[in-house]
Amino acid sequence: MGKMKRVNPDFADLVFRVLFCLIFIALGGEHIVKDDLIQKLMPAWVPWPKLVSILCGLVLLLGGSLIALGYKLRFAALLLGSFLVVVTALVHGPALTATPEFITSENEWLWQILQRSNYVKNICLLGVCLLLMNYSPGKWSLQYRLQQRNSQSKD
Repeated sequence: MGKMKRVNPDFADLVFRVLFCLIFIALGGEHIVKDDLIQKLMPAWVPWPKLVSILCGLVLLLGGSLIALGYKLRFAALLLGSFLVVVTALVHGPALTATPEFITSENEWLWQILQRSNYVKNICLLGVCLLLMNYSPGKWSLQYRLQQRNSQSKD
């Protein structure tokens, strides 16, 4: 067998960051533009659901965009990681044991699958956020470009 050719690390970094942040950017947009379903799935105790949805959307868009750009990764990872901890602990965790009134008994299994998959997905995303807190983006990132520009201006 021949040697497998390695993927360019800078290209892999860019693809990783873009693919990882797509979920945050898409959900952030949904929270802001069309959040009917999101509000319906929110626990009843959440005050001002529309405002909470918009604020969550802004957090998701900001964190996802920063990661896609490869800029301020530690801040973005901390922001998104904190969001994931709160949402997982306060929304998806309790929803594993409680079914809202609007879910019929014949559809309760679907609710359980939705909540379990969201719970596990969030834990996986949190793991990547922890990794990103100590991650340096490659050459195809805004952070790298700004560092290059700053080092050239000092010369």
